[in-house]
Amino acid sequence: MILVAGSANLDFVVRAQHIPAPGETVLGQDFQTYPGGKGANQAVACARAGGVSTHLLAAFGNDAFATPIEASLQQAQVVLHPVRSAQLATGTAFICVSEQGENAITVAPGANQALRPQHLPPLQGFSHLLLQLETPLESVCAYAQAAQQAGVCVALNAAPAQPLPPALLDALDLLLVNETELACIAGHAGSIVECLQGLQVPSVVVTLGAHGCCALHHGALLFQTAFPITPLDTTGAGDTFCGALCAQLSQGAAMPEALRYASAASALACTRAGAQTSIPEAADVRAFLQQQHSSDSAQHAALAQLRSFCGLPATTTP
Repeated sequence: MILVAGSANLDFVVRAQHIPAPGETVLGQDFQTYPGGKGANQAVACARAGGVSTHLLAAFGNDAFATPIEASLQQAQVVLHPVRSAQLATGTAFICVSEQGENAITVAPGANQALRPQHLPPLQGFSHLLLQLETPLESVCAYAQAAQQAGVCVALNAAPAQPLPPALLDALDLLLVNETELACIAGHAGSIVECLQGLQVPSVVVTLGAHGCCALHHGALLFQTAFPITPLDTTGAGDTFCGALCAQLSQGAAMPEALRYASAASALACTRAGAQTSIPEAADVRAFLQQQHSSDSAQHAALAQLRSFCGLPATTTP
């Protein structure tokens, strides 16, 4: 059983030909609202794509924006531990999605800032705690340290990017980052592998978009190439990866197997619109994996490219 503690937002999404540059106005083609927020997205991914019993600690305002988020969580069978703020509105995110599926996101945290250390529910029965950085850092640190003391595996998706205090890093079993977040936390501009090797967290996983992902897991470098897809909307893809990965690990999967499963779930999410609405069912992920057949030469070429991108010789075994 997994506890996710984090943000819940209502996403306001506009599709446009391209993402505006500073000072530029573009005409949008479509507008929709979707349930989102990193915490809520990852909880849905744990439950839906991962098939694991999942609870979510999140804060909401007393407003209509909370209603579709809570409905989405209920539909995914996520058990909600809500905190209500009378002063702050439910968090919102404003997202522009280009025709190529890329996005630009601005978040108004709202009630997410009301999540406090004392709101953490009892940890009995939970194997993993999954955190992000869209809620107060003080609360994230307190939750991680409480879980560490309770013997619960602590995972942090360190997004949005920011330097992390040593006390938080010391409490982590698993750190999940993208390339920008890794460089920010590592504090230098070396290769991906060099940044990984500079961190003392037992397991660090780096998502690399169309290149795939890599991990330094208890001293061993692991690589997972991306599955070929045509993206529609990448919003929520990283959250899907994080939730699916934690769900697999909580069920006893080895890290290479968990990376492959999470990559497949994330790939499927990119082919659908929205954040939580794009997260696939576990049966869909398994079916997708069974359909993957590529030649040995294609796999070797993709792996060589990924290794090179991470800063290793393409043909040398790590």
